[in-house]
Amino acid sequence: MTARAATHDGTAIAIGPDVADAAAVVVLVHGRGGSAADMRDLALRLDNPAIRFVMPDASGRTWYPNGFMAPIEKNEPALSQSLATCADLVDGLIARGVRPGNIVLGGFSQGACLTAEFAVRNPRPYGAVLILTGGLIGPPGTRWPAAPALRGVPVYLTGSVVDQWVPVARVEETARVLEANGAIVELRVFDDRAHHICDEEIAAARQILASWTDGGRREARRVTN
Repeated sequence: MTARAATHDGTAIAIGPDVADAAAVVVLVHGRGGSAADMRDLALRLDNPAIRFVMPDASGRTWYPNGFMAPIEKNEPALSQSLATCADLVDGLIARGVRPGNIVLGGFSQGACLTAEFAVRNPRPYGAVLILTGGLIGPPGTRWPAAPALRGVPVYLTGSVVDQWVPVARVEETARVLEANGAIVELRVFDDRAHHICDEEIAAARQILASWTDGGRREARRVTN
C-alpha cells in the first residue's frame, strides 16, 4: 500500500502495511538534492513487507542550506524546521500507538546527518538508528546534549575514506558520542566506497530490520578497515 500524508514541511510518502498492522515503522530521510522517491527506492531494496516505511520530502530538496559542519546559525532556521518535521512524524506515530522500540530512524547523507542530530536531540529507546554516510551536525568543537534514553539502541553508522562530503573524523566522533550515551554502535568505514549506499549497507540494514520478523536481534559491533 502506498500513501501520501501531510508533514510539517512538505509531504511524506509511505509504503507498506498500515501502522496498526506493521511490525515496525522506519522513517527514511533523503539527502541533499534527493527526494522521498529516492528513499522509496531504498525501502524497496530493504524488502521487508512486514514493515511500514515513511519518507518525508524536504522543501527545495534540502533540509538545510549549508554543510553539516558549518556554524549552526548558518543553517537556521531550516535546520530547526527540518528537525521539527522529524519530530512531527515520530510524535504522530507514537500518538497512533507505535512504541518507540518499534520505530527505526534512518537516512542517507544530509538525511543521515539530520537523523543523527534528531536522535541525540530527541532521544528515546528507538528500535534502531541507521546513519548511512552521516554524522552529528555542528562545527568542530560542538558539544552535543547528553542522551541517556539512547542506552541500548542499536546504531548502524557508515562512512567512507574517499567520501568528500562527510569526513571520516566526524563519523568516528559521532560513534563516540553515541556510545558515550549508551547506544550500541556498529561503525563501518569503507576504504573506497563512493558517495552512495552499497550492497553491504543494504544487507546490514536488512539484518537489523529482520529482528522484527525473525524474533532475534543481532549484537552490534564496531568494524573498520
